[in-house]
Amino acid sequence: MLTPTVGSDIVTTPNGSDELRLALRAATMYHVEGATQAEIAAKLGVSRPTAGRLVARARANGLVRIEIHVPEEISGSVHTDLERRLEERYGLDEALVVTSSIDDAGGRYDAVGRAAAGVLTRRVQPAHILGFTWGPETVAVAQALQGRGSRCARVVQLDGSMSTADYQTGVDFVLARCAEQLQATPMRLNAPLYADPATVVALQQDSLMSKALDAGRTADLMFFGLGPVSTSTTLFEGSFLDADLLVELDRLGAVGEIGGRFFDADGADVGGSLADRTVSVPLDDIRNCATTLLISGGARKHAAVRAALRGRLATVLVTDIACALDLLDEPGSTPTKESR
Repeated sequence: MLTPTVGSDIVTTPNGSDELRLALRAATMYHVEGATQAEIAAKLGVSRPTAGRLVARARANGLVRIEIHVPEEISGSVHTDLERRLEERYGLDEALVVTSSIDDAGGRYDAVGRAAAGVLTRRVQPAHILGFTWGPETVAVAQALQGRGSRCARVVQLDGSMSTADYQTGVDFVLARCAEQLQATPMRLNAPLYADPATVVALQQDSLMSKALDAGRTADLMFFGLGPVSTSTTLFEGSFLDADLLVELDRLGAVGEIGGRFFDADGADVGGSLADRTVSVPLDDIRNCATTLLISGGARKHAAVRAALRGRLATVLVTDIACALDLLDEPGSTPTKESR
C-alpha cells in the first residue's frame, strides 16, 4: 500500500514560491486525492503537460515522500525488497520470490508453478507465439494455469523429447494444457532431444520439423526451467545423457542447461560433442526473445540459475526464497555445491 506524504519543508525564493505552491497543490491532488493530470489541469487552469511537470517538480524538490507499507497479514509472503534487488543485480524486468522453499517442499515446484502461471497469463498476448521446454517446472506451471481470458496464437515445444527410455517428460500435458487454457494452436516437435549430426540436419530440413523449430526460435514469450550438470537431473534419469557425457561437460566447465543446451558459469555456450547433436532452440534465440520466464529453485540448481542470469538467459525470474538469497550472496542462503 502506498502512503504518499506531501509537505512543504523546503526553502523557496520569492520568485519561485508561486510555482512551488502550484507544484505542492498539484502533487496533493495527484497523490492524495487521486486526481488525473487532466483534472489537475482543469482545476489549476494550466495545460495537461504543465500539470504533469508540476507533479514531477514536486517529486524532484522533495515535496513528495512515498512510503510502502506491507499489511501484517501478508508480510511473511511478500518479498518486494528481495525482488527489487534481484532485478537491479541481474537486469531483470521482473523477479518474483515465493516463500515456500523447493527443498523444504520435497523438491516440488507447486508454489513457483502457481506464481509463474500468474506471470504468464499477465504477460502473454493474443498474437504471441508461446514456447516452452519440458521438465517438472513447466509441468507445475501448466497444472496451475487458469487462462481467465488470456490468449495466445500458438504454443510450441522448444526442445525434442524422445528418448530410448520409457521416461515421462510431461511435454504432452504441458502442450495440451497451455493450448486449452490459452485457446491456442499447439505445435508439437516430434523429435529426439539428441541425435547424430546428420539426423539433426535432416530434421532441420524436414518441412514439418522446420516449421516447429522456426516457430520456437521466433517465439514472443518463452518459459522454461533448467537443470544442473549432475546425475540427479531429468536428462540423466531419462537416459538422454550418460556418465561419459557428464564427464565431458564437467571438463568444459558446464554448470547448467536449458532445453538440453549447456552453458558455463557466465551463461555462455560450452560447445562440445553435444552442440551439433541437439534438437532444440539455441541459447542465442532465448537471449533474443523479448520475454523469457525462468522458473527454478532448490539448492542443487542455485549455480545454474546464477549462471543463466549472468548470461542474460532470462528477463523474468520466479524462484524460492533460498535461491533468491543465494543469488544476492546473503546469509541464510543454501550452499550451491552439488553432489554427484
